[in-house]
Amino acid sequence: MMRWRGRMVERTMDGVRVELLVVPDCPHQAAAVDVLSRALDDVGLGSVGYTVTLIDSQEDAERRRFIGSPTICVDGEEVLPDPARPASVACRTHPGQAAVPELRDLRQALKRAAASSMSR
Repeated sequence: MMRWRGRMVERTMDGVRVELLVVPDCPHQAAAVDVLSRALDDVGLGSVGYTVTLIDSQEDAERRRFIGSPTICVDGEEVLPDPARPASVACRTHPGQAAVPELRDLRQALKRAAASSMSR
């Protein structure tokens, strides 16, 4: 299911909440959607869906501890954190200077985050 909700597009079901945080007009949003969808399918969470949320102010970035676009969160926690980076309304790079996370890394992070989330 997909519907507009304020500044976000929501595609969720009950259970784990997966979120893709992006800046407006993020040049890597389509690639992030692709890798996130593939990773969710690969780890058996394809039916969970995800929310795309726009981060368009420094205040939003600081509140969400957003270090750049694209960022993927499970239940509000970033799955591939980089605590040394400051909050910023900007693009980011992932390990290896990639614009989006590696599929393998994202699969592992989603498995860990989902297991942690379900045990709460």
